[in-house]
Amino acid sequence: MDIVTLSRLQFAMTISYHFLFVPLTLGLGWIVALMHSLYFRTGEEKWKRMTKFWGKLLLINFAMGVATGIVQEFQFGMNWSEYARFVGDIFGAPLAIEALAAFFLESIFLGLWIFGWEQVDKRLHLASIWIVAFSSNLSALWILIANGFMQHPVGYAINSNTGNLQLVDFFALVTNVKAWLMFQHTIFAGLVTASFFVMGISAYHLIRKQHIDVFKNSFQIAAVVGLIASSMVILSGHQQGIEVLQSQPMKMASIEAVWVTEDPASFSLLTIGDLTGKREVWSIRIPYLLSIIAYNQLTGEVRGVDDLQVEYEDKFGPGDYIPLMVFTYWGFRVMFYSALILFALSLYAVYAVYKGRVENMRFAKLFPYAIALPYIANTGGWVMTEMGRQPWIVQDLLKTEDAVSPNLTPEMILFTLIGFFLLYVALIVADIYLLGRFAKEGPDATERGFIGELGLLGGQDQDVQHV
Repeated sequence: MDIVTLSRLQFAMTISYHFLFVPLTLGLGWIVALMHSLYFRTGEEKWKRMTKFWGKLLLINFAMGVATGIVQEFQFGMNWSEYARFVGDIFGAPLAIEALAAFFLESIFLGLWIFGWEQVDKRLHLASIWIVAFSSNLSALWILIANGFMQHPVGYAINSNTGNLQLVDFFALVTNVKAWLMFQHTIFAGLVTASFFVMGISAYHLIRKQHIDVFKNSFQIAAVVGLIASSMVILSGHQQGIEVLQSQPMKMASIEAVWVTEDPASFSLLTIGDLTGKREVWSIRIPYLLSIIAYNQLTGEVRGVDDLQVEYEDKFGPGDYIPLMVFTYWGFRVMFYSALILFALSLYAVYAVYKGRVENMRFAKLFPYAIALPYIANTGGWVMTEMGRQPWIVQDLLKTEDAVSPNLTPEMILFTLIGFFLLYVALIVADIYLLGRFAKEGPDATERGFIGELGLLGGQDQDVQHV
């Protein structure tokens, strides 16, 4: 394999692993903050036990997310130095703000919340978890502002001397419609991930009649959050589709396997392509539906990939401008169909709450397995988003093949690719083990020390609790 392919594989692997942890942190922080607020308001012990239990799982996930996320920024310099050189004056700004204004804030107040039980004023302690939830989502915003620029560049000028991009309008960068649509979709997806995480573990204990007071209330909160968030995921996804049609028409055409321009445009229920991933063999389509989705009306043009290919060759020169449609097409469908299932399960969960049947749900056994569905949907969505932009790393400005570091060799990348793969597999195994262990033990596990159990600090539990 060439250095471009290997570098893409390495970044795809590391970002996919990292993004397994991000949505849960984004959503679970808000749910834990809500539980802590209920404890602050009522003073009831069950809310305290609930808060500490889910907080411990949040902490495990946060630690793994940090460990896997550090690698990403190093890769921009090591594997993608030409990209960093070309867009660094713009790309570096939101990433620097994310680290200084969001990540540090999140880390400081997370530490205060972890060690502040019975040690600091209760109002400050409550505020700290809300700040953690807010700052983790603020961190996501700045990262998505950076990614939004890659998808839809705004607020830039090209330096006539260096040929690199320069930031000339910071306000345009931070108000990029693409970034904000991605942000709201990501936040709602995080809430869906967290709500099904909570419902799945709660259902596991309710089936076994364990800690009913804690897990019944946990399930009720997560069910309501899940229904609202899953509804908003679908609506925000619809908004993104309308925007993608305007700013990235090739991505939209590849998502729906539209080869020839259509008006009205049909929606593909199932399309089978050839081995190139760029030609149709057979399909089942619903007339008018894609135009309805894209324009909110029965008619509306969706340009096909073949027509766009000709247009792009005229505009940018010879080359292949069609993404590998097998990734964009199936990435969207994995995300979309998973979202529909999650919405249906959320609706059922809220119905069970309304009827007072949480402890005796007929389909309770589905929820522990449903924990995996948001992760599948999140991964499918990101594959679609990033693969749909190809061959561009910065839409219409820099191709991926021109962004790699020139002094790399395939052997270098293959060595680090294997190394990162083994390291990340070990982290995933550790994460699943820790989450599974504490999830099964239930709230009683928190009584033996909030951090000492994780092996992150030495000494006895009593010493840890009095740091």
